[in-house]
Formats: sequence, C-alpha cells, structure tokens
Amino acid sequence: MTKILLLALMAQVTWAQLWKWTPEELTQATAKGTYERFPDGRPKVSDALLEKLRTMDIAIPDMTGALRAAKYENQFEGAEKWRVLNPQKKIVGRAFTVQFMPERPDLAEFLKLRGPMRNQTAIDMLQPGDVAVVDLYGKHDRGTFVGDKLAYYVWKTTGTGMVIDGSMFYLNNIEKSGMPAFYRNSHPSSLGGAMLTAINIPVQIGEVTVMPGDVVFGDREGLLFVPPQLVDGIVSSFESTQSRFEWIKKKFDERKYKSSEIYGRPRDPELVKEMEAYIKSKQTQK
Repeated sequence: MTKILLLALMAQVTWAQLWKWTPEELTQATAKGTYERFPDGRPKVSDALLEKLRTMDIAIPDMTGALRAAKYENQFEGAEKWRVLNPQKKIVGRAFTVQFMPERPDLAEFLKLRGPMRNQTAIDMLQPGDVAVVDLYGKHDRGTFVGDKLAYYVWKTTGTGMVIDGSMFYLNNIEKSGMPAFYRNSHPSSLGGAMLTAINIPVQIGEVTVMPGDVVFGDREGLLFVPPQLVDGIVSSFESTQSRFEWIKKKFDERKYKSSEIYGRPRDPELVKEMEAYIKSKQTQK
C-alpha cells in the first residue's frame, strides 16, 4: 500500500511539471515589465488597457513597429491563413494557452493517472478577459475544440473570443451568439485522437510563439500576439498620434490641399503650428 501511495505521489509531482508551469516558473519566464499577475503567475495586463485597445481606432499596422523595434519579429498571423467568425468584431484579451498533441497510447495512459483531461478541463479555468489560444496542431477531423454549447460558455465567461489552431462545429449557432473567433477548419465530429498535454505554457500558433498572458489582438487583418511589457507603450504612443490622424483627416475633409501637403508632415510652417496646437488641445482634454 505504501509503495502504491508513493507512486501516486510521484505521478502527481511529474504531472504538475508536465502540464503546467509553477507560478514561479511562469513569473520568471515573463519577467519583463511590471503588471499584476494571476495566482498561477500569468501576467495580467490591466482591464483599462484592454478596454482602450477595444475602443480605440488602433489596428495591427499601428502596433507592429513597436514590436519590431523590441525585436519581436514574428508575432503576426495574417487573416488569409484563418477562417474568421464575426470578423467585424475585434478580439482583445489575455492569452490563456492550451496545448494538445496527437494521441499516443503510453503517454495517454500516464496522463490518465490524474484523471480524464479534456477540452472542458481548460475551458472551466477561463476567466473574464481571457482569450483561449488553443494549439490543436491544425487538426481537422476530430480536431473540434468546441461546438456551439461550449463556445457559448466560453463567450459568456470571457467576453472576448477564441483562437483555435484546429476545428469548430455548429458555426451558424456560434455566429449568432456574437462571439468572434479565428479557427482553421470546421468538421462535424467530436474531439478525438488528441491529448490535452499542457495549460498556460508557450504554444505555437502558426508561425508565432504565444506566451501565457500575451495580449491577443484580432481584427480583419489577422492576429497579433503582443508581449505584456509592450502594451502600455503601444497604447500611449497611439493616443498621442491619434490626434494627429484626426487633424490630417479634418484637413482632407476641407478639400483644399493635396495629400502631400498634409501627410506625412505639412509643408507649410503655419499648418505645422496648427497641427501641433490641435494635438496639444486633445492631450489637455485627456
């Protein structure tokens, strides 16, 4: 009996190392920048910053320069590689990463030592503001992470959407709920032939490495996974340039100037003064 108990305890320790980083490991792996954290160590970019990303007119091209400057060259997945549900809506939230692997009998037997692990194991851990980022390695047949019922649960729990490198089904019903999603395929089958192997570890989505707590930004142009430490700077920078964009459009509305006279920088010094005064007035209002 003692030997059996010891083996069970060893299995628990090994399992914890296999499927989930400790809070200390996750904190160390995402140590850049200052922000709150979830109890599991995942970075928690503030709700206020996420709300700004949702409501501002910011788009993916407005953010990629800051990522490249910080040497994050491969954080973008173009929409042409995905099917997009409710593309008129943005997806903005904190990455909650889920990893599946093709089923292998010996590993599957070991994983069962901790009880059945399936898609709902991860789904039931989601919190408001999370985006489920699911590495199902592009699986089509039996690669369906959710149908309409579980998708509805995810939507009502998170208020964000999903990114599934795999399949979904009952798309008409999911679309009616209003939830946006990026997914690879649809297939009328239940999830099978895949093992849930990890939660909130780095995962590969297309050509991007996604870390737990990355800010997921999805729109018609595609997906961007933003390291948490860069979000505040991106938002602040866009707020300061948004006023400039507004002024440029106002001048275009007047129909007095050629585009090159206004954009990228006005030729006339008086127009420069006018633009700077407009930007300053907007900053004062904030």
